[in-house]
Amino acid sequence: MARGGECIAGWFVGAASLISVVTATALQGKRPAAQSSGDVVIEITDLYKYFGTRRAIGPFSATIDKGQIVGLLGLNGAGKTTTLRILAGDLLATSGSVRVDGTDLVEGQGSVRQRIGYLPDRPPLYDEMRVHEYLVFSARLRGLKGKELTERVGAVEELTTLAEYRDDVIAGLSHGFRQRVGIAQAIVHRPELVVMDEPIAGLDPAQIVEMRKLVRSLGQDHTVVVSSHILSEISETCDRILVIRDGCVVASGSERELTERLLQGMRIHVTARKRGAADPGGEAAARLSAVSQVQRTETRPPAEMGDGIATLMVVASGDVRSEVAQALVGSGFELLELSRSARELESVFLELSGAQTSEPATTNESADKEAGEA
Repeated sequence: MARGGECIAGWFVGAASLISVVTATALQGKRPAAQSSGDVVIEITDLYKYFGTRRAIGPFSATIDKGQIVGLLGLNGAGKTTTLRILAGDLLATSGSVRVDGTDLVEGQGSVRQRIGYLPDRPPLYDEMRVHEYLVFSARLRGLKGKELTERVGAVEELTTLAEYRDDVIAGLSHGFRQRVGIAQAIVHRPELVVMDEPIAGLDPAQIVEMRKLVRSLGQDHTVVVSSHILSEISETCDRILVIRDGCVVASGSERELTERLLQGMRIHVTARKRGAADPGGEAAARLSAVSQVQRTETRPPAEMGDGIATLMVVASGDVRSEVAQALVGSGFELLELSRSARELESVFLELSGAQTSEPATTNESADKEAGEA
């Protein structure tokens, strides 16, 4: 059997026996099931995973609300893959609990797993099958049949732009389209929760743009948890970020919340023009310093050539982009560019992840993958 076949067989078929063993042994003295907490879809409490004596994750606690696209952001080896495998029901935690809409992931067995779609870092594909044939197969494994099966397979083929490739053999697809087939199998059964491990890894720039749109579109019908170590992808696709370091959540919030909390404000890049001004940079800085919540202004080398060009970095305690624009225009400046600093999230990420520290010889993620391949 091809490696992809082993993977999907382990996901769809082998999980039932694994959970049965867990239920019979590891969960003696289990706690009563918690009640659903409204819009909270995922509740993770004191999650730990050890591979032998090596801690891969833990303590890990978080909640994820319905309809959110949440990104797990961390360096390679931070524990992202281990966490996602546990959320998907593909790996048993050493301790702690994961509840999906109030039902324990392990105690609920098949009923909970039916509400989860999973795209691992290597899509679980049968290379010898055709796209449509494989999606029909995946839908049947999820219990779909008849008209519902036909409609759902057609719908996901359209959503993932696979319709014109439905008769192609999977082995002949590019990496980007293999990723699309992997996403299609993950959502064919209309899961409430979709878990994806670095879906954009290895794609070319054009494919990345298309994959961003696809991931964002999934948020209309699903709660999505996606991992990445690429800052721009998390920033572009996710509503909320969980920053992971050494298997623990070290920060949680939107990009704006994290940058304002850790950098004590927002950094705004501004380029404006006032023709004939003797010192456009100084004049703009003086005007912007009077804007409420602006903490300081820093003049920078002009971002472009021309008469009266001024480029500044504005540091403020809140989002004052509208006020900055009004102040400059009201002072006779033409506003050429106004945007948040592209390095804000990078600065936060480097601080939270401890990226300046030396890389460990064996990472949490590599321990996970070694255990999975043993």
